[in-house]
Amino acid sequence: MTTSDVTKEGIEGQIPGRDAITGAAGTVGEDQRRERDGRQSVTAASKAEDGDFVSYYGKPVLNQIVWEGPAIGGYLFLGGLAGASSAIAAGAELTSRPALARPLKYTGLLAILGSTGALIYDLGRPERFINMLRVFKPSSPMSVGSWILMGYGPLSGVAAVTAVTGWFPRIGRLSTLGAGAMGALVATYTAPLVCDTAVPSWHEGYRYMPFVFASSAVSAAGGVGLMAAPLEQSGPARSAAVGAALTETVVSTVMEHRMGLVGEPYRQGRAGKYMRTAKALTLAGAAGAVLGRRGRVWSALSGAALVAGSVCTRLGVFYAGKQSVDDPKYTVVPQRRRLVEQQGSSERG
Repeated sequence: MTTSDVTKEGIEGQIPGRDAITGAAGTVGEDQRRERDGRQSVTAASKAEDGDFVSYYGKPVLNQIVWEGPAIGGYLFLGGLAGASSAIAAGAELTSRPALARPLKYTGLLAILGSTGALIYDLGRPERFINMLRVFKPSSPMSVGSWILMGYGPLSGVAAVTAVTGWFPRIGRLSTLGAGAMGALVATYTAPLVCDTAVPSWHEGYRYMPFVFASSAVSAAGGVGLMAAPLEQSGPARSAAVGAALTETVVSTVMEHRMGLVGEPYRQGRAGKYMRTAKALTLAGAAGAVLGRRGRVWSALSGAALVAGSVCTRLGVFYAGKQSVDDPKYTVVPQRRRLVEQQGSSERG
């Protein structure tokens, strides 16, 4: 027990180190606390890099992803396939390649119907999708994406129906070109949709994910063109597929390594298996497309490999996000590193 007392002359009987420090003197304790927390942050970050990091009571830092892998993976893949198919179909329409444009128009319609169905299935009730159309919020990728789907769907539908029936060719041509123009948005809007989240392995890849999704979509659509179109008209699909396959492989590899710690899930576990399979199928499909340009069978096999590789890419991205949420180090360690860097910058300043 202390014997200090407050008098008119000040504090009498004060014992150093025993009485509370008040007023301006409290800043000394605050500085000491910040210095201690900084040392602890550096220590915790270094432990996390060694794999010894655990969160509070071993609990995840973020809420678990409730999306289902097959449904959302299918939604991401089919949306990209639809948009890229319409874009290549528009190019085939302009260059008078009806045998290439026609199957890609059908693919665009069927893929967007499947993508929308997968999204509605994951939402649980159809009215939830309709509710997203009540407002237009530019800052929300989901809101923007919903309106993109509503604009693209009718155009791709008219393009496909007129191709089947032969009715209203001018309207069909305009719809094909319109769907092709919106196809670029359909193929890429899902990238900011997943990156605009707190999921570490999605959010940190925002610089690269749109290019990965776009090239993967073009690769798959080019694969469909190789399978469906005759050799004499499949040239644009072949060129698009090969270029996109190489771009996807390079950009996805760069993304995994540039992301640092949070890029690990793309090389580990279930996500790692999907990503390695995707690269193998994509490169094999590109090689087959180049070598098999004179054989319809080889062309079809390479197209199937490209489509399968695109599916694996989307599933790999999805499961990498789930794995990064399950392990708290992918959330805490980057935050602490940024905190330490900010503290170092302020001290140098």
